[in-house]
Parts: sequence; structure tokens; C-alpha cells
Amino acid sequence: RLKCKNCQRKFSVTVGTIFENTKIKLGDWFVAVYICTSHNKGISSLQLASDLNVTQKTAWFMLHRIRKALKEKAPQVLSNIVEADETYYGGAEKNKHKDKKTKGTQGRNAETKTPIFGLVERQGKVIVAPVSDVKGNTLKGIINTTVMPNATIVTDEWGSYNGLSVNFKHLRVEHGKGEYVNGIAHTNTLEGFWSLLKRGINGIQHSVSKKHLHRYCDEYSYRYNNRKTIAVERFVTSLENLECRLTYQQLIQK
Repeated sequence: RLKCKNCQRKFSVTVGTIFENTKIKLGDWFVAVYICTSHNKGISSLQLASDLNVTQKTAWFMLHRIRKALKEKAPQVLSNIVEADETYYGGAEKNKHKDKKTKGTQGRNAETKTPIFGLVERQGKVIVAPVSDVKGNTLKGIINTTVMPNATIVTDEWGSYNGLSVNFKHLRVEHGKGEYVNGIAHTNTLEGFWSLLKRGINGIQHSVSKKHLHRYCDEYSYRYNNRKTIAVERFVTSLENLECRLTYQQLIQK
């Protein structure tokens, strides 16, 4: 059991969590957790390796263990005004060499990109995760299990959101017609999160595989959902929740 000198808060770190069977110093783990939870865009494995004087492979493994532990333990329930939107992660076709471009994959297309679906409560928390597709059954299934009935849902004009008015008050903005704000109807909050996620990955990690994308979503969601707490508080809360352990074999398995 430990005590934080800054906030005088007592907390306990469970033995046998992400620190189990590791040769890495506990102090190095604490540094990695603090940086991962306090820096707005996290840290790359190359930079962490340099800071801790470990190999890039070790730093990469440490960060993935931390990201897995940062995943919300219980599903969030959103209410009031909730924005729903989807985005795609992957290389832009315009940036690819001519012989590597795939025709007809601009916009909403999962052939060369990974779709990510997000929900955010105004002034509240965000829930994001990669999805297999952006069909109505997939998106509405997530909404129905994470949003309180009778809440206000704001979306764009994408057809997969048709039928939400059965359980929710459904407002729309017509992005295709150049409409982005109509009274309280807009998805700007979630668009802001997409910007944080993509700029962070492109600027820090540079490239993320589809296999591990969900953990980066968990990392960025955790920082966003705890944005109103100071860095020390986020660090302490993170240490209390490091209860799951990711082995290296689990990490690299196909």
C-alpha cells in the first residue's frame, strides 16, 4: 500500500498484475504509466526505450500492457445529449504510390481502412472502438447497449442511423449539404476527439496495425475521460486499475 505525496491519497497496487514475472524495475513501470496517462498524446515506444534505457521491443511491450489495463472495466452508460459518428483509420489513398492505390475506396469504405465507431456525451465521456462494419445492426446495437433510453442522439445523415427515433430523440445534421450545426444538433465534440486520436497516432506512433488499434483507442479514451483530473490523480487511479496482464505471446499471436 502506497501514499501519493502530492495528493496525500493512499492507494494499493495489486501484486501479480502487469508487473507480474517482469525483470523491469518497478520505478520504470511507474514512469511508463505516468507518461502514458499524463501526456496528451502518450509516448512512442522508441522514445520510452530511450528514456528508460531499455530496448524498443521491451518498451513496446510495456506500453501495450498498460493500454490493455486502461480499458474501462465496466461499460459506460451515456445520457443527455450523445453524439454518434464513425471514422476510418488507414493510409489515405492520395498519399499512396500510384500502383498501390485501390480504386473506389474513398470515403466510407472498409476495404483498405478500419472503421472506428464512437459515442460521446456532451461534457461527459467517450466510448470508441474499431468495428467490423458500419451497418445499421452493428451501430444501433452498440448504441442501444450504451445509451440510456430517451436520450438525445445526434448523428449525420448516414443511413445506418435510420430508426433510432424509436428509442431516442434523434437529431441529424446534413454534412453532405454543408450543414454542420443546426441548433444543438452537431457532432463537433466527437469530431474533436477523432482529431486528437488521429493526430496523436500519426504524430507519435506514426503507424498502428489493425490488430492493435483497439488498445490505442482505449488509451486515448482513457485520457479523454479523465481529462478533468490532474496528472497525479490520473496516475494514481491508473495504478489501482492495473489488474489485467497481457503476455508477450498473446500480444504477438496472429
